[in-house]
Amino acid sequence: MKLVAFVSDYRMTVDTLDRLKPEKLGIVLVQNGVYHATTKENGNPSSLLNYSADYYVLQDDLETRGLTGSDVDGKVKVISFGDIVDLIFNDYDKSAWL
Repeated sequence: MKLVAFVSDYRMTVDTLDRLKPEKLGIVLVQNGVYHATTKENGNPSSLLNYSADYYVLQDDLETRGLTGSDVDGKVKVISFGDIVDLIFNDYDKSAWL
């Protein structure tokens, strides 16, 4: 299964991801979840960025919080709403909201 998970909250752990075993995992950071792409925990990137996944962050949600693409960790690709639609229809079989 190819799964894209939307993370909309800034929690230090998303334990649901630990139980999922997709063959391909994409994580889209939206709403307050964008802080995972920009905030350091004791000088290290967010622990959410430790999964074997493709990471994306929604540009509009970054800008709403006064952040830019230059604030984003190098593992994370900044995308638009149109890009999200493309991911859902072209790259992933299932989607989940966490």
